[in-house]
Amino acid sequence: MRYVVGYTANARGHDAVHLAVALARNHDVSLDLVLVVPEDSPYNAVYPPETGYNDILTEQAQRWLDEGLALVPADVTARGHIRRGDSEAQTLIDAAVETDAAALVIGATNSGLFKRFTIGSVASSLLHSSPVPVVLAPQGYHRTDPITRMSCGFGTRPGADELLDVAVESARDRGLPLRLVSLLALDGGDSPELADAAREHATARLAAVVGSADAGRSADAPEPEIVVAQGRTIEEAVDRLDWEDGEILLIGSSRLAQQRATFLGTTANRILRALPVPMIVVPRDYTRQSA
Repeated sequence: MRYVVGYTANARGHDAVHLAVALARNHDVSLDLVLVVPEDSPYNAVYPPETGYNDILTEQAQRWLDEGLALVPADVTARGHIRRGDSEAQTLIDAAVETDAAALVIGATNSGLFKRFTIGSVASSLLHSSPVPVVLAPQGYHRTDPITRMSCGFGTRPGADELLDVAVESARDRGLPLRLVSLLALDGGDSPELADAAREHATARLAAVVGSADAGRSADAPEPEIVVAQGRTIEEAVDRLDWEDGEILLIGSSRLAQQRATFLGTTANRILRALPVPMIVVPRDYTRQSA
């Protein structure tokens, strides 16, 4: 299995590499670090080919890429690629499709002062168009130890069962505990009745999915946990949850997404603003190859 890592020669690129390494150590995954350079440069007209300026740019890009590869420990296989393209997001998508990658790993932009996730233009484009799951590293993500727990945001909208299926299989294959999270935003505060209804719904759907996957589950695998978090806002509900340092959250795309494409909806954006751990956004109608 392969993950494409959108690498840039800055802190955002380093965050992406660190998260990709943490994910690779849970699974048999190799990494493809992709550095995108512009197809056309304003210097091309000033410095014609005979000056060798493009060669200098390529050499610099290779040095940057080598710095990224140096962040990958010896126990993880990684390759480096320099790609030219007018759109960084589209070039990364093309690389993921061509390599049959199971996921595309990127970092948040560097401009966030108080929140760990501030989405830049490239990340935004990927989160609204990628045909493969997009894994987003928070700003300042330094962890390279294996992921310790997978959480899955679960609701009642179309696509929830498919997302749950991906989460159950992914956690099982990685040998990770799975936590099913339902977030309730209530203007009037907590509601035990709504929490019970959400828990009952999640329990029923989880039983159906886990029951169909029991043949591949080891006898000592932990039972998935169901947690309902309430708050006056989605952000407050997220803040009330306990998050492990090695955790990652799996969420589905908005119902507005095109078939087999990601689309980060309003609720997911609000979750992202409060989330202290990495997030995986799964495309609509995604058929898991082994994420």
